[in-house]
Amino acid sequence: MPANESKELPLRTDDDIVRMRQAVRSIAIETGLSLVDQTKLVTAASELGRNTRIYGGGGSVKIEKVDNGIRRGVRLTFEDHGTGIPNVELALKDGYTTGGGLGLGLGGSKRLCNEFEIDSRPGEGTRVMIARWKP
Repeated sequence: MPANESKELPLRTDDDIVRMRQAVRSIAIETGLSLVDQTKLVTAASELGRNTRIYGGGGSVKIEKVDNGIRRGVRLTFEDHGTGIPNVELALKDGYTTGGGLGLGLGGSKRLCNEFEIDSRPGEGTRVMIARWKP
């Protein structure tokens, strides 16, 4: 994928999550991210993709290869139109879960990325943007 172009993938099934992870890894390699940075990005993407599918009722991810002359990396934007997160601050705390998991998903994803933004509105859905930049 050329720099500063993007593609959007659905996140409705487990197969969609697998395809998304493969696409993210491929673009991370093209961008020149190290193996460690690739792994961090794919891990965060996998968690956020599952959240989009399970808690958001399905949605999409926009995958962008970014090269603006100052920074080079990969930006991912996950979006759903589900129930939203009533308390984002609480949801980012380790150990908090509504689904019986370990409660490390959102906070862990945030720690694995160089940038993390979340916008969630109860009854409207959630948008999460993450980015991993090449050093």
